[in-house]
Amino acid sequence: MNSESYMVKSEGDEIQDDVKTCDSEALPKLSASEFRIYNRMAEHMDYFHTNFRTTWNVLYSAATSGKRPSGMSIRQFIALGEQFCHHLTLHHTIEEQHIFPVLAKKMDAFREELELLTHHKLIHIGLEKLEKYLEDCKFGETELRLSQLKDIMDSFGAVLWEHLDAEVKQLGAENMRKYWSIKEMQRMPM
Repeated sequence: MNSESYMVKSEGDEIQDDVKTCDSEALPKLSASEFRIYNRMAEHMDYFHTNFRTTWNVLYSAATSGKRPSGMSIRQFIALGEQFCHHLTLHHTIEEQHIFPVLAKKMDAFREELELLTHHKLIHIGLEKLEKYLEDCKFGETELRLSQLKDIMDSFGAVLWEHLDAEVKQLGAENMRKYWSIKEMQRMPM
């Protein structure tokens, strides 16, 4: 490694940055305004992720308890699951086409062969199973069985939750400032 680069270790993952030459401990403290600029993407992403977590929890709670939420019909419950699948797929598509390519210019975690996009692939294997199952239930090809729903959700739940947290952490102010200037952050596509 040359003198123009350094390694940052985050929970066992290595991220290399060929632009900056110091780690976060050597960087000056951010003002409140600078922090808001650097943390904007993390806050925006966490807003979406919170909605995904909330919907997941409604679905998963029903799957583990064996009871749909009070006042929610089977049709509404299935529609909620389908919306979850659709919205998460759309969210990942936007990230992969518009956000990650920009971030990948300086941040290894957003490159195609590494962790975050690998998560997307694993999540979508489970999402496709979930979507197919809910569609089959919707059209009466199979009966909705909450224990079966739980099995499908368990097949990708751990990687989904890990991913939701990891993405926000990568986009946090203290990490973003290692790679991007304030002006670059203000031009980010999100």
